[in-house]
Parts: sequence; C-alpha cells; structure tokens
Amino acid sequence: MRLDKYLKVSRLIKRRTVANEACDAGRVLVNDKPAKASVQIKTGDVIEIQFGSKNVRVEVLEVRETVKKEDVESMYKYL
Repeated sequence: MRLDKYLKVSRLIKRRTVANEACDAGRVLVNDKPAKASVQIKTGDVIEIQFGSKNVRVEVLEVRETVKKEDVESMYKYL
C-alpha cells in the first residue's frame, strides 16, 4: 500500500492530500529515510512523522485497505 494512503487509512493523518504534502516536504521518514508518498508500506516498517515540534514514531503491524475507527489501533504501535 502507498504511504499516503496508509497514513489516511490508519488515521495518523486526516486527509490523503495532507499526507501527500507532508511527504513532499520531507516530514515523513520510513525506516529513517525521507519517503515519497508512493513508497510501498509493509508490515514491520517504522514511520516517523514530524508535526511541528512533535515527532510521532510508529511501527506498522498490519496493512489493510479499509478499517473501522475502533480497530485502527491494531494497524500500528507507538514507539
């Protein structure tokens, strides 16, 4: 699954266009490397997102196309 779509489906970022812009600005790292929106995400990847002065670091546990709001926590683990 594409990085921008994963960020939206997992609700780490609210909209896919915002996720796309964050990737273009270099604020999203996958496995400690700057990532484009088109990078393929797989289980075990570590995603780091820079929100201003706050950094969010998560490990991908599951990749699904759709997920209910209640089940979104099973897709990743905070590090």
